[in-house]
Amino acid sequence: MPTIDRADLIEFAQSLLTRAGMEADKAAITAEVLVEGDMIGHDTHGVQLLHWYIESLEDGSLNGKGDLEVVADKGSAFVWDGKLLPGAWLLSRALDQACERVADHGIVAAAIRNCHHTCALSAYMRKVTERGLIAQISASNPAAARVAPFGGTRPVLTPNPIAMGFPTSADPIMVDVSCSITTTTNTQLLAKRGEKYPEAWGLTAAGEPTDDPREITERGGTMMPLGGALKGHKGYGLGLMVDLLGQGLSGKGRANTAIGPLAQSAFIQVIDPAFFAGLDAFTEQSDWLADACRTNPPAPWTNGAVRVPGDSAARKRRKALAEGVPVVEAHWQKMTGHAERLGVPLPGLRAA
Repeated sequence: MPTIDRADLIEFAQSLLTRAGMEADKAAITAEVLVEGDMIGHDTHGVQLLHWYIESLEDGSLNGKGDLEVVADKGSAFVWDGKLLPGAWLLSRALDQACERVADHGIVAAAIRNCHHTCALSAYMRKVTERGLIAQISASNPAAARVAPFGGTRPVLTPNPIAMGFPTSADPIMVDVSCSITTTTNTQLLAKRGEKYPEAWGLTAAGEPTDDPREITERGGTMMPLGGALKGHKGYGLGLMVDLLGQGLSGKGRANTAIGPLAQSAFIQVIDPAFFAGLDAFTEQSDWLADACRTNPPAPWTNGAVRVPGDSAARKRRKALAEGVPVVEAHWQKMTGHAERLGVPLPGLRAA
């Protein structure tokens, strides 16, 4: 597996995107977010997406130029129409604006409609938590339907990821989960490889639990909400929350969006602990809670010590900074093909 210095990989990804038609400012932020995804272990939402992004720029489903539309702005809350611009650029700008305003309001929220793919939501967290702030992001795709409501068989929702980042005095606590048991990307990858889910994570078109992802990709089945056949009402409820926060507050969603090209809706929220009891008071609690979880006696069926969400991401990130960012060979070959076609020089590879 090739490994590449972070800065070199960001520059390479940025060059590919700009040569494919994305404006430089948007390409720079998109490349940084994609590489961050790989660094923290979300390789399904890292630079492997470059192949799709380049194809989407070329077919027009991803808009690489222009500006967003401000639908509403009331200081502590704002709404944007993303005009199918890069999700990484839109979310990064929205978080930056929220961070600039949150000292005056305590909480700043935003809803974005018509947003292209938003990448790994946890890839945005560290830049916010390092400022001593709390971040929340959720996203859905009203242009697609892949998850049936609990007890149903017809798809209505998408996996609807939701993520939050909390500052501590060390690594942030980062929660990033989908409201379905698995993701669309994972389902598509397993189906392409002819592999099965570890358990029955899907439903056939008739509503029977299945471990075959091809029942979803080829035969009209659906992914199950988080909690599965027994407790899927929990994931279903969370999925409804994500849909309504992003789509209801942005003013565009399933009620007025045709199934077709990706057009995500997102909701972000930034909270300033200093506006409440104070950042020191917050980190006293977050540090204590993280330590209490990490020092909890591990159950016999676990593989070692108890982890806090974000621990694995932080460890992988430090390793990637020191040793280079790993890129799956098959994805690297696709990128080199685009580089040759677009006239982009390849970055140097780190020694194995």
